[in-house]
Amino acid sequence: MKSQYMRVLPAILAIGAGIQTVSAQVPQTNVYFGLGTATDSSSNRLIDTFGTGNPFTTPKLGGLMADLGASIMLTKHYGVGGDLSWRTSQGAYAGLNYRPLFYNVDGVYQPVKTRRFEPELRAGLGGVSVRYSYSQQSCDGFVGCTSSNQFVESSSHFQVHAAAAARLYVTNHVFVRPAFDLRYVNNFYQFGNNWVPQYSVGVGWSFGRGE
Repeated sequence: MKSQYMRVLPAILAIGAGIQTVSAQVPQTNVYFGLGTATDSSSNRLIDTFGTGNPFTTPKLGGLMADLGASIMLTKHYGVGGDLSWRTSQGAYAGLNYRPLFYNVDGVYQPVKTRRFEPELRAGLGGVSVRYSYSQQSCDGFVGCTSSNQFVESSSHFQVHAAAAARLYVTNHVFVRPAFDLRYVNNFYQFGNNWVPQYSVGVGWSFGRGE
């Protein structure tokens, strides 16, 4: 997953970079971090990962997801944004470990703006990377038991992204951000459906917001 971070994270951070310069030129810049979950059904495939004659059934998608994003409102109602979501820990998948990473760049529409409430609608394009690894433990009488986690392979998919969220301001700059994301992942055969809903709640900071 590190290589995916190296490609995607700079794009998201670039949206929030140069905050003082940007905030002087555009109405508002928002950055946030959240936690939630993404869900998908099992494909119910049987995979004999190790050739033992005892196949595994593929799991459902779930677990705790982290969400990092930013947006710049170029006008009062329209802007651009980026988002990166990943499973905070590895999950079990047919005898291996897996970790999904979702990333996207969106157009942002903000229909209204009040002192304490700013809703946003987002739509855009991105990708998904599912990385697989294998964990094993070895023991001896000298150092005891040690665990290792070896990367096996990864699978990449194109995605279309849409979201509805709201920035609920605790102060003029600090906000709480409940969000619902819906992703269409092309040929997401690892799971039972190409549609992946995600629910999250985050906290964030707005720069360049009028006092």
